[in-house]
Formats: sequence, structure tokens, C-alpha cells
Amino acid sequence: MSKLSEIFGSNVFNDSVMRERLPKATYKALRKTLDAGLPLDPAVAEVVANAMKDWAIEKGATHFTHWFQPMTGITAEKHDSFINPTPDGRVIMEFSGKELIKGEPDASSFPSGGLRATFEARGYTAWDCTSPAFIKDNSLCIPTAFCSYTGEALDKKTPLLRSMEALSKQAVRLLKLFGNTTATQVTTTVGPEQEYFIIDKKMYDLRKDLIFTGRTLFGAKPPKGQELEDHYFGSIKERISAYMKELDEELWKLGISAKTKHNEVAPAQHELAPIFATTNIATDHNQLTMELMQKIALRHGLVCLLHEKPFAGVNGSGKHNNWSMASNDGQNLLDPGNTPHENQQFLVFLCAVIKAVDEYADLLRVSAANPGNDHRLGANEAPPAIISIFLGDQLTDILEQIEKGGATSSKQGGLMNIGVTTLPPLPKDSTDRNRTSPFAFTGNKFEFRMVGSSQSIAAANFTLNTIVAEEIEQICDRLEKAADFDAEVEKIIFEIVKNHKRIIFNGNGYSDEWVAEAEKRGLPNIRTTVESIKALVAEKNLAVMEKHGVLSRVEMHSRYEISLEHYIKTINIEALTMLEMAKRQILPAVINFTTDLAASINSIQATGLEVDISVQSELLSEVSSLAAALKKKISELEDSLSKAQAMHGDTYEQAYSYRFDVFEKMGELRAVADKLETMVDADVWPFPTYGDMLFNI
Repeated sequence: MSKLSEIFGSNVFNDSVMRERLPKATYKALRKTLDAGLPLDPAVAEVVANAMKDWAIEKGATHFTHWFQPMTGITAEKHDSFINPTPDGRVIMEFSGKELIKGEPDASSFPSGGLRATFEARGYTAWDCTSPAFIKDNSLCIPTAFCSYTGEALDKKTPLLRSMEALSKQAVRLLKLFGNTTATQVTTTVGPEQEYFIIDKKMYDLRKDLIFTGRTLFGAKPPKGQELEDHYFGSIKERISAYMKELDEELWKLGISAKTKHNEVAPAQHELAPIFATTNIATDHNQLTMELMQKIALRHGLVCLLHEKPFAGVNGSGKHNNWSMASNDGQNLLDPGNTPHENQQFLVFLCAVIKAVDEYADLLRVSAANPGNDHRLGANEAPPAIISIFLGDQLTDILEQIEKGGATSSKQGGLMNIGVTTLPPLPKDSTDRNRTSPFAFTGNKFEFRMVGSSQSIAAANFTLNTIVAEEIEQICDRLEKAADFDAEVEKIIFEIVKNHKRIIFNGNGYSDEWVAEAEKRGLPNIRTTVESIKALVAEKNLAVMEKHGVLSRVEMHSRYEISLEHYIKTINIEALTMLEMAKRQILPAVINFTTDLAASINSIQATGLEVDISVQSELLSEVSSLAAALKKKISELEDSLSKAQAMHGDTYEQAYSYRFDVFEKMGELRAVADKLETMVDADVWPFPTYGDMLFNI
């Protein structure tokens, strides 16, 4: 490998490349757009486009593409070559400012939730100059926003960019009230920890469920799972290490600061974590990370599974979304400092987050909802579906002091003496971590632990940005009218602590006691994706998104429809796959097994010898009985699926039917099939087992 400093960002048209290749005036004009949010001059775009083209061609690029993030949850790209024919039969390489700024993909072929009819095809991609262009697969990729002909957002980037502006506006306003005259912009930063599974491709190719749905629809528990806790942080296997090494290098070339890699809790499960970046760039980087994880795995004869629950009975995969706020004069606005009880500015920003999470818990819940995540949340491997905030001992103590009349002290961590003279005393953090909390304060950031491993982090972050912007705005409105600023600050903090302390919970989120306690507190427990989707059209949520210009009511309703349609289609595909596997693989295998077993019994009986065949007879009887049960469950699933498919009109009712009828019947069918797997000859069973897949690398 080349020196890391040489390869890092080598395929990115980043600031250092722009400074080197752009005329000074053009570079300064572009920096003004980037730093101050000013409109981009088309003349500047023309010069940038030419420099970008020359740089990309030198790097071996032959095409360019507007790289965008439609509502599919993955990225999209349409490639055009740089060539332009000349009259003498040759070609020249051209790339204009117009081509840089605007593209035109087909908007009707992407999910729109009714925003676009099939015949209304026109849509636009617009250059997002705040996220640098990069080279991938010999194409210059230009990060863009995607909107319809009528201007509605059809992607995940547009509302994210809007939310960042909304939060920056209100946060700068609040900083000025605290006397800060240097900060002109506040950005949210994110570090998304990405969990994933790796299995051998030969095994994957034999599992239709993995191919079609990304998760195993059948599979009995293997003799060993994760109970010995020997995989977590264990020595990385050589084949996986080689994969991780190449993945790191390819990510570094794209300027993605892959920092941490390790084995996760479940067998065959791993994690990659980057260094923090601004939310927009972090979102782009995470989409690229997921794409490269899957692409590079194939080069090693492996398959990367990003589904939240590819294997039942072992931990699933999430994406811990570490979110914070920082000003452009160098402050982390969620850094408590050494004496947080005296840090009024920090306490106000903290309380804004607390109030936002309490008042918009349903909106935050739906931002982390998808069919795969339903298998994780509340299953003692991920946070419960109840939104709560973990603050730890220090901050909780300060808020309790405030509620009682005023904070006068901050608990300090001190030193931790390990009891071995050769080991140095370690500075002890002022608070512990809580892995059962959906929204945990971890020093100078909040870790939103509910996001699913396959999801874009855009929705979680534009939701956080928007609801926090709303609370900061309300605080600013009061402070700007206050006769006594300090007194009003104390009053605001006191009121928020008193009225929203119900959202703070530092205990075990996995316990049944917490579920009961949360209900007493009035906290919503939205267990399924289908039920959570209602939040997208709740009046208070429509109002807050519209007020801050993040999503209009029409755009929110479109996302409501898209989310329901996605759920319906996902479960429909899973059910159809399950039926095909059960009818064409499992049932024939069981019949073959019972036929051979019956033939064996008959051949023994034909000998006339007095041989005890009770074991064979009992096995034949039990397997035959389960085969009949399997056939019955197949028919029941087919009936439920037909009814759900025939429903028209109310999308929510159809999705509800898929969740609480079809999905339940799928579980019943699986239970019978998994029991059969433990009884049928391994040589006859038609596809690899959990033991084969989880422990063969």
C-alpha cells in the first residue's frame, strides 16, 4: 500500500485540488458559496467544470454522472461520456458548467408517493457543491440533489440540506444572544458506525432468501451462536482481514476516514466506524461505504449482508448515528466543559435537544423504521422501540439540582485505580455508557442507536436537525424579548427540565419494568414500522417540517405513501420467496427423506428378521406429521397473501394486513420448517444451514 497520506482523498476533487487547479478568483468565489451559503455564479461553475474534467481525465475517468440518493434508500447514477464529436470525425473532451450544475434523469421511474404520474417523466439533479465530487469506476461522480419538474424533493439529500440551513439559522441566532459575534454558521456533524455480516459467496448463492430479500427466511439455530461472547473484538480471521484492508484503502481514496474496524457480537458480524464529518458529507460517505462493502466483498469470494436481521437468534446490525453541533468558530455546542452546571450555553442547547426528542419522539422513531429494523428494536440486542434519552450521572444530577432550585456542582469522574502498580491510574469519564438507550449522551454528542444498518442516515439526521431547530427558535423568541437575559435562561432551563424529564432514563432499556414505567410516563411505544409511519402525517409533524422549509405537506404525504408501499413490497417479496423455497425445496426434500426412510423400513421388514424398527417408525411418523403441518402452513400463507394482495384503496390498511396477517403466517411456516431442518438428513436438506454460513470462514 502507498503511504496513507498519499492515497487519502486521491480520488476526490477536494479543497486542496481546487486550490491548486482553479484560478484564485474562481476559488475564492466558490469558497464564499461553500462558507457563507451564497448562490453560485454560473460563470464560476463553468471554470470549475473545466478544471474538474481535466483532473478527472488525468485520473482515467471517461464519463461523468450526477450521483444522487432517491427514495429507494440506495444511490442512483446515469453516466455520460466526456466525448463530443468534431466535424473531422474526431472527438474532443468537453464538460460544461451547465452539465455540472444540472442533470435530467427520469423522475417517474423512482418512488414519488404520488408526486409524479408515470407519464410525467421530467426531473432534475442539481449540483451540491458542499459535497466534493469524486471518481468511482472511471466516472466523475458529482453529488446532487434530486427534485421533480414541479420542484418537490424526490430524494433524501434535499431535505437534509434544507434542515442543515434551518438548524444553522436558529443556532447562530442563539449563539449571538450569548454574546458570540464570530460564529456565522453552525453545522451538525455525524459519525455513523456501520455494522454488517460477511458470509461465503458459495453459501449465499445456494440461499434464495438471501438473494431475493437479504435475510434468511428459514434456519434453525446452530449448536453454537454468540453465547460464549468469543467473537466480539476477537482476532480477525485472515480472509476477513484481507477484505477489510482493501475496503479501508478504497474508502481512504474517496476521502472517507474509515477509522475503526472490529468483530461484532454475533458470529460473522463486523463493524466499521469513520471519523466525524458534516452531516451532508457523512451521509454521502455512508452510502459509498455500504456500496463498497458489498462490491469489494465479491472480489474476495464473500458477500456483505447489510440487512438488519439476516440471521434469527443472533444479534442483528444497526448503525449508531453519533450526532453533534459545531460552530464555524470552533465550538462543539454539546461539549459540557469541566463545569457544565455553570455552562449556561451548553445547558440551553442540551435542553433544546431534550425537549425536541420528547415532543417529536414519534417522528424520530419513524426516521429509524424499516421492515428489517422491526426484527431488532426491542429484542434485547438493540434499543427498545420506546424513545428515551440517557444522560448519565453527571448531567442527570445537574438537571435534578436545577429542578430543586439551582445547580451548584458537577460530579467529576476522577481517577480509576486498577490495583496493579505497573498500570497507570486512568482518568474516569464523568458518566458511563448505556447500550440499551436509543438516544444516549456520550460525552460531547448524542448517539442515536436505533438506525438500521441498511438505512440511509439522511432521514434520522434531517429529523434531528429540524426538531432541534424548532426548539432553539422557541428559546430564541423568548430570550430576545427578555428584560433579564440570565433570569430568562434559568427559567427556560428549569421549565424544560420539569416538563420533559419523563424522556430521561438511565436504566436498563431491555427490562420489562422499563416498558411498564415508560407507559406510566406517557412515552409512546411504537413497536412496528407500519404503526410508526402514521407519524409522517400527524399534524404537529407536518407543521414543524413545513415551518422550517424542510419538507412541505405534499412532500411529507409522499413519504408516507412511499414508506407504506416499501413495506408492502418488501413483505410481499419475502412471502413469495418463502413459498417458493417451502414448496420447491423444503417440501420435496422432506418427501424424499420420508420416502427413503419408508423404503428402508420396508426393506428391513422384508427380510423377515425380528429387528426393532421403532426408531425409524417414530421418526417417519414425526417427520410425516410435520410435513403435513408444513403443507397446511403453506396454504395458510398463500391465503393471507392473496387477501393482502387483493386489497386496494387504503395503503395503510394493506400494509397493516401484511404486517399483522401475512408476516405472522410467515413466522408460523418458518417454525415448522426449522423444526424439520433439525430432523431431516443434512445431505438431503436443500440449502446451507446457519452453522454452515456463520462459522465457515
